[in-house]
Amino acid sequence: MKKIIFYTFISILGISLVSCELEEEVFSNITSENFYRTSGDAETALIAAYDPIATMYNAAVHSVDFCTDQIYPRPVVARDTYTLFSYDPNYSAQKSFSREFESPVQLWRSCYSGIERANWVLFKVPAIAMDEARKTSILGEALFLRAFYHWMLTKTFGEVVVKINPSQSESDAYLEKSSVNEVYAQIYMDLNAAIQALPAYSQQVPQFGRPSKEAAMALFAKAALYNEDFTKALQMAESVINSGSYRLLDNIEDVFDVTKETMARAENIWSFESIRAVPGRSSQVHSLFGPPNSQGIEYGNSSFGSAFAYQKFYDSFDPNDDRRKLLATSFINRAGVVVPQASITPITTEGVLVRKFRDPNSIGGAYETNLTIIRLADVYLIAAEAEAKATGPTSKAYEYINIVRRRSKLNNLPSGLTAQQFVDAVIQERSWELFAEADRWFDLTRTGKFLTLVPLATNNVFPTRTPMAKHRYFPIPLDEIQANPKLVQNPAWE
Repeated sequence: MKKIIFYTFISILGISLVSCELEEEVFSNITSENFYRTSGDAETALIAAYDPIATMYNAAVHSVDFCTDQIYPRPVVARDTYTLFSYDPNYSAQKSFSREFESPVQLWRSCYSGIERANWVLFKVPAIAMDEARKTSILGEALFLRAFYHWMLTKTFGEVVVKINPSQSESDAYLEKSSVNEVYAQIYMDLNAAIQALPAYSQQVPQFGRPSKEAAMALFAKAALYNEDFTKALQMAESVINSGSYRLLDNIEDVFDVTKETMARAENIWSFESIRAVPGRSSQVHSLFGPPNSQGIEYGNSSFGSAFAYQKFYDSFDPNDDRRKLLATSFINRAGVVVPQASITPITTEGVLVRKFRDPNSIGGAYETNLTIIRLADVYLIAAEAEAKATGPTSKAYEYINIVRRRSKLNNLPSGLTAQQFVDAVIQERSWELFAEADRWFDLTRTGKFLTLVPLATNNVFPTRTPMAKHRYFPIPLDEIQANPKLVQNPAWE
């Protein structure tokens, strides 16, 4: 089989062409003029639009968790710059260690690569003679992906470039930033269209890694919540809940059990589907967690001991909370002996292990454990927060949060809370429910809580942490600004 390189677009906000490669030797180049002709071409182009997710979820997305009050890194290869908020607009420390792939730089590049590829699908596929139902679904998936990539960008960087046409020339790639409101307007437009085009979720014929109609609604709900459009967030969240397509698993540990991933799709609305045997379809995230030197038998065959939970976060759980089982202060080594984590941690006796990414049968660093992006528990908590902010802490808002709490063996939330107390309780519930899932930092920044809660998350490795208001968003990578004469830095980072 020959290697095919699709020279179909100019790298957005860059000067080099981007390629999507399949293995083996190059025999031909396919351009946008002679490629988009068959249904097979349409499917291949759509797969290429998904590909940047794998690069992004290799580490870049989860590295943002190191800024939070839940997770911290072993201070090597510049990961501690996020914990200490010492990164600069050039991400200099990451460059010096060649770790850009796990920084916001990679998130920026992956998202715009994905947007560009989705734009080519939306531009070329409508003219292809093929099954109309499948064509509609392909276009729906491309719209969903474009919305997802734009949302990842705006929640990370704030004002970003909205790109809705493919780059047919280098000048097409040079665009100015749009306001956050304009970015969300485009996200809304794309998701409205995606909801109309995508098929509903089917447990009988699941599309692994592909979004359903309900996934588009769930992403819409979350984007609207971030945009403080609480009525729309509630509407979309309730559409997912009332569809009956998904349910909470009885046991929270099953959501992250690599042997039960088929069953877990009942709750996991959309995930990055890791595949051990396929190069580029796993992630470094799994290896960051677990004991150092792959000592924990359940964690996999390539765990580094490079990321831990704060002891203070572990202590914040009710001892009866089932979600605390996804953290651990000890592990079973390969000799079958229970080892206290504090006895072997490479950086601090306070390091608590995170158990959400385990795969005892990993092939070296290639893990099978899926990385959740949106799951039903998240949607219930979106509904609770949106209802409280739109109407107040109604009985419906209480029921949405209590459904999640009861699954974890907790009592219902006490009644009689003020609106602010209730919302604070939801944000805390999200912390316990979604920890280490690349969600917490954005909950902290969208609510402004990062300035007050993060400085309290310390230990003997990071005894002082001082985020500032400018850390609400990451700086736009300097290389991208230098490549695009119309792109300017976020004001706080100028």
